[in-house]
Amino acid sequence: MRTRVKICGITRVEDALAAVEHGCDAIGLVFYEKSPRCVQVQRAAEIVAALPPFVSAVGLFVNASAEQVGAVLAQVRLDVLQFHGEETPSYCSQFGVPYLKAVRVRPGTNLVQYAADYAGAKALLLDAFAEGAHGGTGQTFDWELIPAGLSRPIILAGGLTAANVAEAVRRVHPYGVDVSGGVEREKGIKDADKIAAFIRGVRDGEV
Repeated sequence: MRTRVKICGITRVEDALAAVEHGCDAIGLVFYEKSPRCVQVQRAAEIVAALPPFVSAVGLFVNASAEQVGAVLAQVRLDVLQFHGEETPSYCSQFGVPYLKAVRVRPGTNLVQYAADYAGAKALLLDAFAEGAHGGTGQTFDWELIPAGLSRPIILAGGLTAANVAEAVRRVHPYGVDVSGGVEREKGIKDADKIAAFIRGVRDGEV
């Protein structure tokens, strides 16, 4: 099965279009004010409006109020919501929009239980645990901590780059991979050549 690719932390229309040109399946928009990749709602709406058909727009939130999420949804056509905080299953499912639940993985993380608790999620997005951070750390985690046969699809994140994504795809066989810092020139500004190299790496891992 082809591995889907999400390029996260998009802040500019031109970066979204470069990601699409090189074959991404989804782009991620960060609505978390503490992130250096946070995008204003009006800019996010412009980015989504520029996307061609069949490319998903994913909105990332961290412990936002339901009102905050609703306000974004009223202005930005998001296809999927991605929750990176301590959101409960009932919170995640209240918006009527498909969602991903991010899990920060470290030894002792019970991914089988997470998959059961978030049975309504379209997938679990597995990221590296870092104290005080909600993703975007550029750190990998031990992929051996992912048990086989989870009941939800896996999207692998955390420190992925063109140099290691082929190995990640071969070892984990995720439904999708998610990259942000690994394809940047600086925080929030993507590099088209790095995006192209990353997606080539994904395809190499599928062989």
